[in-house]
Amino acid sequence: MKKIALDIVALSHSVSQSHNYAVVLAEREGQRRLPIVIGSFEAQAIAVAMERMTTNRPLTHDLFKNTLDTFQIDLQEIIINNLVEGVFYASLVCLRAGEVVEIDSRTSDALALAVRFNCPIYTYDFVMDEAGVVLEEESAGPAPEGGTGRRGRGKRQKGLSSYSVEALSKMLDEVLGEENYEKAAEIRDEIKRREQAG
Repeated sequence: MKKIALDIVALSHSVSQSHNYAVVLAEREGQRRLPIVIGSFEAQAIAVAMERMTTNRPLTHDLFKNTLDTFQIDLQEIIINNLVEGVFYASLVCLRAGEVVEIDSRTSDALALAVRFNCPIYTYDFVMDEAGVVLEEESAGPAPEGGTGRRGRGKRQKGLSSYSVEALSKMLDEVLGEENYEKAAEIRDEIKRREQAG
């Protein structure tokens, strides 16, 4: 089976399922996108790593990464290896003492770990053939470096645009203290947008 390399290009609210999110993966050598619906906690775990936020205590995926590092297990890649009745399956391909081991994983957890390990993400051609979509016209550009490329960001930022940079910085500290990382990502995006504009 042919492996297809993917990159995370967007993280947004799911259009089809309220209270959920969609992570959008793009094939590196092609036009297709692979949207995967994930829960809010998993979306937060991915966003925290992509935004390079520092948390007060390790989150679950940080703990798992620290555990693998401690026992000298290297996450080589993740593979989204199957799609059954709308559910994606994935595996973690790990290397320890020269031995390759595959570990079954939920796709959302595998993606959260891939971002933390900065390892490649793959799927197989049959998964892409079944679930991949070609966007006729991109509604938003590619994700900025280190950003999540969330769709509909402008709507949420209108409220934030009324605050000064100092107020936004204070608000960012507060929401980080509350461990509300999704809101923190929105505030950080607004601060970055102003820095780039000014």
